[in-house]
Amino acid sequence: MADTVTDSAQAPAAVRHAEETMGTVFSFDVRGGEPAAVRAALDEAVAGLHRVDEVFSTYRRDSQISRLQRGELTVAECDPEVAEVLELAAEAERRSDGWFSTSYQGRLDPTGIVKGWAVERAARRLADVPGVCGVNLNGGGDVQLLGTPGGQRPWRVGVSDPLRPGGLAAVVSAAGTAELSVATSGTAERGDHIVDPRTGRSAVTDLVAVTVVGPRLTWVDCWATAAFAMGSREGLAWLESLPDVEALLITAGDEVRCTGGLAARLG
Repeated sequence: MADTVTDSAQAPAAVRHAEETMGTVFSFDVRGGEPAAVRAALDEAVAGLHRVDEVFSTYRRDSQISRLQRGELTVAECDPEVAEVLELAAEAERRSDGWFSTSYQGRLDPTGIVKGWAVERAARRLADVPGVCGVNLNGGGDVQLLGTPGGQRPWRVGVSDPLRPGGLAAVVSAAGTAELSVATSGTAERGDHIVDPRTGRSAVTDLVAVTVVGPRLTWVDCWATAAFAMGSREGLAWLESLPDVEALLITAGDEVRCTGGLAARLG
């Protein structure tokens, strides 16, 4: 749902990689640092993403989440990351008044938070490599940006227009901040996959896409999903109440609504 826009002028050396896992593609762009050290950290980050898929996939009968759901494991018997993710998900559910949920058709399903959390964790691991000045990690259209790509321009992310394939609805800039993330929830690419937790059925709203911008992908990914389920009016009002969060909402009638501070993030 989002494409990264960069400026190569005066930029430091980049290490780029694309990896397929978790049913999508993860695109890495790491700027600065000693290439061998960056490659080693990249290998670790990629292995970590595959491990997340093994542990959290609801499509694998042998995953820890599947076994936990069937009562074959306790949380204490799972990898520590399971407890971490479930705690974060519980906080997201509380902060969204239940509009974000890890329950799907009566079963445990934390996939709504796992990808954003995994992308953010991998990006921060790469940013810790000595000499790295910027990290851009795009996980299936949800992006975590850290630092800068070098030169005189910040990271920029193009937000796809859900009603005009190939077009952009906006370009988000990370100017003036050391970390920024962009996440979109909608029906343009995956159809009616967002569930209304209050009915257990597909969310029926006036929206086709919600893009949320904030420092941490773990949270903005959750907020985009919750706001979509709420609908444009309630979703916009709730997003306005969240600190350090801006958003762009597009309705099926091609109406664009945004939070008051979004304009400062466009460019």
